[in-house]
Amino acid sequence: MDGTMTGYEIPLHRSLTEPILLGGAPRSAAILIGTLAAALSLGLRLWIPGLLVWIAGHTGAVMMAKADPDFMAVAARSLRHKAHLSC
Repeated sequence: MDGTMTGYEIPLHRSLTEPILLGGAPRSAAILIGTLAAALSLGLRLWIPGLLVWIAGHTGAVMMAKADPDFMAVAARSLRHKAHLSC
C-alpha cells in the first residue's frame, strides 16, 4: 500500500494550482504596469520614459514573481494590516 486510500483520489488539473501570469509577471501587476506606461506614453506623449517604466516595472515584477508568485497578494495584505504589524 502506498499510503493512499482507495476512493479518495481525484484528478486535479494543474491550472487550478498555478498562479495566473502574463509574461512571467502576476496578472494584476502586469495590467497595472502596462496601464501606467500607456498613460505616460500615450496620454503625456512621453514615449521613451513610458517604455522605460514598462521595461523596468515588468522586469521587476517578473523577478519578484520568480521568488514568490503571490507577492501582490502579500503586499496588499501587509498594507491592509500595517497597524497590527508595527512594533
